[in-house]
Amino acid sequence: MNAPQIAPRPIQALPDQLISQIAAGEVVERPSAVVKELLENALDAGSSQITVRLEQGGVKRIAITDNGRGIPAEQLPLALARHATSKIASLADLEKVGTLGFRGEALASIASVAQLTLTSRTADAEHAWQIDGASLKVAPASGATGTTVDVQDLYFNTPARRKFLKAEQTEFGHCAEVVRRIALSRPDVAFSLTHNGKTVDHWNVSDHARRSAQVLGEEFAQARMALEEAAGPLRLAGYVGLPTASRGRADSQYFYVNGRFVRDKLLTHAVRAAYQDVLHGDRYPSYALALELDPAQVDVNVHPAKIEVRFRDSRAVHQFVFHAVTRALAQTSATAAGSVPAPQPAVSTALPWMREQQQSSFHAQFAARPAGGLGVAQNTAQYGALFARDGGNAAPDGFAGLAASPWPAASTPAPFAAFAAAPSAGAGNDDAPLGYALAQLHGVYVLAQNARGLVLVDMHAAHERILYEQFKTALDDDALQVQPLLIPVTFHADAVEVGTAEENRDTLRSLGFDIAALSPTTLAVRAVPALLKNADAQTLARDVLRDVREFGGSRVLLERRNEMLGTLACHTAVRANRALTLPEMNALLRQMEHTERADQCNHGRPTWVQLALSDLDKLFLRGQ
Repeated sequence: MNAPQIAPRPIQALPDQLISQIAAGEVVERPSAVVKELLENALDAGSSQITVRLEQGGVKRIAITDNGRGIPAEQLPLALARHATSKIASLADLEKVGTLGFRGEALASIASVAQLTLTSRTADAEHAWQIDGASLKVAPASGATGTTVDVQDLYFNTPARRKFLKAEQTEFGHCAEVVRRIALSRPDVAFSLTHNGKTVDHWNVSDHARRSAQVLGEEFAQARMALEEAAGPLRLAGYVGLPTASRGRADSQYFYVNGRFVRDKLLTHAVRAAYQDVLHGDRYPSYALALELDPAQVDVNVHPAKIEVRFRDSRAVHQFVFHAVTRALAQTSATAAGSVPAPQPAVSTALPWMREQQQSSFHAQFAARPAGGLGVAQNTAQYGALFARDGGNAAPDGFAGLAASPWPAASTPAPFAAFAAAPSAGAGNDDAPLGYALAQLHGVYVLAQNARGLVLVDMHAAHERILYEQFKTALDDDALQVQPLLIPVTFHADAVEVGTAEENRDTLRSLGFDIAALSPTTLAVRAVPALLKNADAQTLARDVLRDVREFGGSRVLLERRNEMLGTLACHTAVRANRALTLPEMNALLRQMEHTERADQCNHGRPTWVQLALSDLDKLFLRGQ
């Protein structure tokens, strides 16, 4: 097709109104974008109570009232001017933005495509003042301390844009989601949302635990784990959902950077990598996490809607988030007080049926144990070195313990022989969270009694996870073994791949790769990790280079290693219809209590379920 011919025009300056409408195309994408900008302004003003009123999904009217500092009367015209803001004044301020808004375009852009009225009053003013967005006339008005922004008839003067809006309920859904995101990040602020005169949501001031339960629902509140980690300049806090409570869509994932909701692929990748060992199929985890760091270390000025950010040290941030979430997921509900279980030795003092299978399979296939700690980019010790910037100095205080070992120190579990004799059936021992075995059901399930009631265990899935974690621990305990290639594998590469290989030579070497540039268009793979020596070197190198370029590291090796170990564990684990004695069943329960991620098998399925006495009473209508 031939491009349409456009008549030549002379270069000319655009009218201010048209400039604002063009800017509105970036900032005011739909009614929810207006809600977001106005809510961020309200929070920056120090508000503790915010009311959002919508009509017809926000298309007819958006009115947001806050009790913040307010705007002095003489500054109201400037508030509606383009590129006018109180939040930054120089390039130094832009490099360390500490507020949610800073561009100074939102109100001007909104006023150019809607009928806007702004009413504000400061604490020392006798009364409020109001400005009309079209005439910019300022007049006295009534109102409490704070600001009310009333936006009516969105896109009334740009009908082409209005045609692209969806149905009323769809637009309201987007607006409500924006309010939920912001309310989730600020439990210290009360929020109220009404639509067409009916109150839809109202959240009083509370704490993070209660606000997350209110916004994300009781289902999330009943299946979440608290997370709080700090390393050097970074701090991560919030809640991660249990793998068994995953969802079919990625619609319950909330990540905040210095209080700002973001959709950042680096952060999403880090969390996804932490879950990849426990999630089933194409399921998505739920989480609400907040990352705090020095504002100078993150650039929030890379997207018109401020939905994306760029980190100065993306590799360190990725590694920190990955390891923090991994540590949280290593906890199991079978361990007391949420403590992380101690990794098990590769060949334990198990009962004969366990010990024989472990020894025959593990030593046959991993006699040399040729692999080290392959984290998403590096193992935990190397990850800690990211924060020692001064020529190998020690990591900052509060991080040295985390860098030294990925798991807290704990004593090795007692030999299985200590559990050979099961206690009486009436015992309810808190020292054994999974209780003691009563019987085996159809050769598949173990029935046990604990202090809470009845425990059902899928013995194959549970043993599979035990062996899998033991194999991983054995490999991680050794240094990374590298396999030099007798004949280097060469392949054609583009300029980006060649540049990535040259700039990240040390990172690639720490992952077990020796990749060198032979020419501006050719790369040679001279060495690969010994564990993956039989893999396609070219495909593996391309995948690793892509991950290193995008995330500062690679999880390709981790995924392939874990896939192989998972297959080994599945084939080695005890099979269904295998009759177990009570001591053997109790040995399995004790191993589960001391194994990381024992709540799920390698494929993300639950390994055990708890039936409380109250649940059993309901089944038999006791007490009703």
